[in-house]
Amino acid sequence: MIVPASAVISSFVDFLISFVIMFFLMAYYQYVPPLQILFLPLMLVFVFAVSFSFGLYLTAANVKYRDFRYIIPFIVQFGLYISPVGFSSGVVPEKWRIWYNLNPMVGVIDGFRWCILGGEFTRSLAISMGTSAAFTLIVLILAVRYFRKVEKTFADII
Repeated sequence: MIVPASAVISSFVDFLISFVIMFFLMAYYQYVPPLQILFLPLMLVFVFAVSFSFGLYLTAANVKYRDFRYIIPFIVQFGLYISPVGFSSGVVPEKWRIWYNLNPMVGVIDGFRWCILGGEFTRSLAISMGTSAAFTLIVLILAVRYFRKVEKTFADII
C-alpha cells in the first residue's frame, strides 16, 4: 500500500508548490481569498482519499492483469472529460445530476472552487460533495479489500 500512497504524496508536493505560486499571484493581483479558504485542508483530505482509493484499485489491477496499464491513460482522459474541470457543474441538467455526482471528482473540484473562489454553499454543492464523499468512501473500502486480497499473490505474479 506504500507504493500507491507514495504516488499520491509526490503529487501532493507538486500541489503545494503550485499552491504557493497561486498565493503569490493572489497577492500580486490583490485578490483576497474568501473565508472558505479555511476549509481547504478538508478538501485536501478529500482529494487524497479519492486519489488513493482509485490508485490502490488500479495498482492491484495493474499487477494482476499486465495489459491493464494500457487502459489507464484512456480512463484518465475519459475522467477528465466527465469531470467539471473546464466547465461548471451547473451546466449539467438537474435530471442527470445525481448520476453525475457519482463521479467523485465532481465534489472535489466543486469544493475547491468554493474554497478558493468563494460563493454560497448551495444545496447543490452540498449534495455534490456528500454524494462524492459517500462514493469515495465505498470505493476506498472496496479498493483496500481488493488490494489486500490480491496482495498475497503479487510476489508470484511479479
